Amino acid sequence: MANLELYGSARCPYTQELREWLEWTRRDFTEYDVEADSDARARMHALDSSVRTVPVLVEDGKVIQVGWQGRGCIVESE
Repeated sequence: MANLELYGSARCPYTQELREWLEWTRRDFTEYDVEADSDARARMHALDSSVRTVPVLVEDGKVIQVGWQGRGCIVESE
């Protein structure tokens, strides 16, 4: 089974919607709040330095989706 990681923000409604979809489809995933956790933000940027929008869905170390249904929230750089 694939290793899924969700990089998002507690303030972003699209992160919440993607999380709810992952739970509804019974996918196991690890979630990181990139605004509360600077290490998680650094990991997200290491995967793709151009990403400034959450949610970001990563499968087996590769970014497979940025945003949710064409929408996302901008995360400011530190």
